[in-house]
Amino acid sequence: MTEHRHDEHCGCGEEHEDDVFVLTDEDGNEHEMVIVYTFETQGKAYAVMLDRNDPEADSVIFRIEEEGDESLLVNIEDDDEWAHVAAVYEQIVEAESKA
Repeated sequence: MTEHRHDEHCGCGEEHEDDVFVLTDEDGNEHEMVIVYTFETQGKAYAVMLDRNDPEADSVIFRIEEEGDESLLVNIEDDDEWAHVAAVYEQIVEAESKA
């Protein structure tokens, strides 16, 4: 995973078609989510996702786990891990807003 934000201005030469993940919330509502950012901390990779149809909604962070040739998005259930990941992402956002 990289700390690369794909968009029309990134210049990486890759296609920028969104990979859409359909997630179901605790109320049974389905949301089309797209990964907008990935980062690593403490040897683990994380994906920041936004609702494709509601970009003003809060982002959601999942841990990325590799299983064979597949990458899986996993809920962060541990409170300490969540606190650490949220703090790291806040620092990334703050640093990017100053750049």
